[in-house]
Amino acid sequence: MLLTVPRPPLPRRVCCRLQGQGFRPIGAAPCRSDALSIGVDELEAIRLADVEGLYQDAAAERMGISRQTYARVLSRGRRAVAECLMQRRMLLVRPGPVIQERAVPSDCPVHGGPRRVGRECRCPVRHTGRCGKECRQAGHAPATGGPAVTHK
Repeated sequence: MLLTVPRPPLPRRVCCRLQGQGFRPIGAAPCRSDALSIGVDELEAIRLADVEGLYQDAAAERMGISRQTYARVLSRGRRAVAECLMQRRMLLVRPGPVIQERAVPSDCPVHGGPRRVGRECRCPVRHTGRCGKECRQAGHAPATGGPAVTHK
């Protein structure tokens, strides 16, 4: 009989450093019997997608894995976090095959600047005003269809 042995997981690059071992609901007794656990790589996938707002391709590249693998890791992590929140269960973060790296600030994929926060881009609006000068002030409308931008 031929036995198939799964390939061992490759180490993933992570930047998140957790100060504790996990999270528990406020007021809940610390009972590990009904706790769920996620790997450090799943926590990193959630951080890259939901905190830094990276697309799956960019996040997978930062972790050193394929986009399909990243999608599976992210789905597993989000499911565990959602179950813990909805069922008031403790969430433990287990170590795994990871390579710790220093956090690198990500550039905004739209404007290319390091001003991205979460999924929303907080970059100042860049456009050419009716006067022909480039305007980088937030809140000014572009020359087409919006109010005039005044420059002094």
